[in-house]
Amino acid sequence: MKRVCVIIPAYNEGAVIQDVIKKSKKVFSKAHKSYAIDIVLVNDGSKDDTLKQAQKGGAIVIDHILNSGAGGATLTGLAYARQYGYDIAATMDADGQHDPEDVLVGIRQSDTSDTDLLIGSRLINSEGMSRTKVLGNKGLSFITYALFGINVTDSQSGLRVYSRKAIDNLDWKSTGYEFCSEMIWRAKQAGMIISEYPIKAIYTDYSRAKGQNNWNAINIVKRLFKQRLTELFE
Repeated sequence: MKRVCVIIPAYNEGAVIQDVIKKSKKVFSKAHKSYAIDIVLVNDGSKDDTLKQAQKGGAIVIDHILNSGAGGATLTGLAYARQYGYDIAATMDADGQHDPEDVLVGIRQSDTSDTDLLIGSRLINSEGMSRTKVLGNKGLSFITYALFGINVTDSQSGLRVYSRKAIDNLDWKSTGYEFCSEMIWRAKQAGMIISEYPIKAIYTDYSRAKGQNNWNAINIVKRLFKQRLTELFE
């Protein structure tokens, strides 16, 4: 039986995180004959009751005293998976945007393929996404291609599945959301196999309010350009 660590980085998600965890546990239990799946919540310095709600939901909780950003919280989760010898890891968003069924599909696909970094793409079938989100994500994916030479449809997706090779070797410098693109680049540099599979995105009033705005997207682009130029001239 394969051991799987599903990592949920979270910052101020107390309103929904218990439900997200419980729904995920229910879905993951369907695969109990093939996988022992643990949910690991990285509470990234939340100022609300995310920690308490995650514990009530039944997750393993790692608590950051200070906020380290999405990139830092994800690194913490992968370090946990590495330390405790999990065969597969996955990441999903804390706001309920990802369907746990899609996470389970990704786990199975990763397990039965040679893929090291499997990205759940909302843009293979973008039904349900607003035009603004589609254009924004396509734009960031194009920037990822232009800077790093990697062609993916959804470079900013938080739903990803990692092989044991990826768990052991992936590392990055970014702490903000630009880490999503940097991770893909680091995987390519390490000779890892990268692929995508279609997922659906669940947008609620809550997740829309918590989502990234245009200014954040611009900042992501600026930080990616800065990082790429810095490394080119080192």
